[in-house]
Amino acid sequence: MIRLMSLLVLMALPIAAPAQVYRCKTDTGTSFSDQPCGENSETVTIRDNRIGGSFGDNLPEASAPTETDEEERQSARQESEGTCRFINSTDLRTYLTRNQVVKGMTKDHVLRAFGRPPETYPTPQETWVYHTKYYGALYELTYVYFKDGCVERVDYRKP
Repeated sequence: MIRLMSLLVLMALPIAAPAQVYRCKTDTGTSFSDQPCGENSETVTIRDNRIGGSFGDNLPEASAPTETDEEERQSARQESEGTCRFINSTDLRTYLTRNQVVKGMTKDHVLRAFGRPPETYPTPQETWVYHTKYYGALYELTYVYFKDGCVERVDYRKP
């Protein structure tokens, strides 16, 4: 019986409503409070983040696409065709730590992996040449070929 009574009491309590949050900017910085903290306090709107509902909840209203939106998408597509292939951050960090250069890296990545090249050739295809010395003697030449600012291939040759 006590359980039933406690259950009824709990059901009668109102569901906790989200509390109002205020942002206050002071000389010491920004603070947040559940009560207005001065004349310059701003109300902060907190979106409902409960699990459930549909995927469309809490999304802003979609606006109709305009001509400028379509032009921006077109230019983004053209720019993305000229960009280097995606290398995820973990793999990229591994390559750079191991001083490796792979297809799809940018010039900045090559500089971070190998440093400044002692020889560069701009034509017919941009090529950077690195020298690997072993006991002071030239051991290997590394040719890095670029196309549109991205590594197209890497060749290792004995002198």
